[in-house]
Amino acid sequence: MANKQLKYKIALRLLPKIGSINAKNLIAYAGSPEAVFKIPQELLLKIPGIGNVLSNLILKNRKTALERAEKEIQFISKNGIKVLFFLDKNYPFLLKQCPDAPILLFQKGEINFENRKAVSIVGTRNATPEGLDNVRTLVKDLVPHNPIIVSGLAYGIDVCAHKEALKQGLDTVAVLGHGFDRLYPAAHKKVAKSITENGALLTEFLSASKFDRQNFLQRNRIVAGLSQASIIAESAIKGGSLTTANIANSYSRDVFAFPGRLTDKYSEGCNALIKQNRAALIQSAKDIEYLLGWEESKEQAVQQHLFAVLSEDEKVLAKILNEQKSATIDIICKESKFSMSRVSALLLGLEFKNLIRSLPGKVYQVLGEISI
Repeated sequence: MANKQLKYKIALRLLPKIGSINAKNLIAYAGSPEAVFKIPQELLLKIPGIGNVLSNLILKNRKTALERAEKEIQFISKNGIKVLFFLDKNYPFLLKQCPDAPILLFQKGEINFENRKAVSIVGTRNATPEGLDNVRTLVKDLVPHNPIIVSGLAYGIDVCAHKEALKQGLDTVAVLGHGFDRLYPAAHKKVAKSITENGALLTEFLSASKFDRQNFLQRNRIVAGLSQASIIAESAIKGGSLTTANIANSYSRDVFAFPGRLTDKYSEGCNALIKQNRAALIQSAKDIEYLLGWEESKEQAVQQHLFAVLSEDEKVLAKILNEQKSATIDIICKESKFSMSRVSALLLGLEFKNLIRSLPGKVYQVLGEISI
């Protein structure tokens, strides 16, 4: 039954000239994705946005779309891909609020956006050393808030944001402009694999989708939609990341930009955003904390770490985690010389005190510095 319904959801995505908005209208009026493939043309014509041309295309391509969807389900099953439908509970809440959000997302890895802070960091592929340093410092300074770092896995600013997030033990999400039958750029294969272990890869594109520049511009709306705020680190006056900024503005999301010298080519876009009041000027994480109202939550987190009362054995584990930032339970047992059962109990206690969190693979990560 689940595969049957998935087939109709995917097939709807495959109908020509039916974008996200029309697809949602079709589902709303027909009652379900399956019903879209069964209702007669006279009822299709009553759906807003569906005229003679689109109704004829739907009728003509129903069978082909369903056949292609069956093949895609085989690909999904073979490659361990999760499918998120826009009406599902686990579909990212912030993205769901965007009218043109995709009806389907395909996911590799594990990520939960519920009750999480999330920011996107994007910019030019031709990043300068200063721009890369700004990104690394920003991500590092945002660690106390434990945000999800969203970007597009492109060269330059994007991959720098992903790498620094991984280095700092933060979850990161890469939004792709193609299906999971390929990876672009191929040079980032190793980073992509690490992301699936500490976050997720997301795409709205099916396997064997046409590979073109428009797809990468289209995915920018997902990057913006997943995030509470978009940060433009560096951009030329016509950089692709300015598209992300414009979309974020259209969603009434906050946009930030690092300023640069007037003579720097890859600061022109950021300076223009600031000048035109389409982005707030930032110099550090403190500006984001202030403008997004994160300062209070940071202070609460610091208070938790300052005043948590630890037993002597808990202090041993805290010291290990402070030094390593994250570690498997096996490493913690080896370093502490405690038994597995003892370590498990101590780790659970530290979790209850909101000092650490558990990750897939029996990995434990410290949430900021634990006072010992």
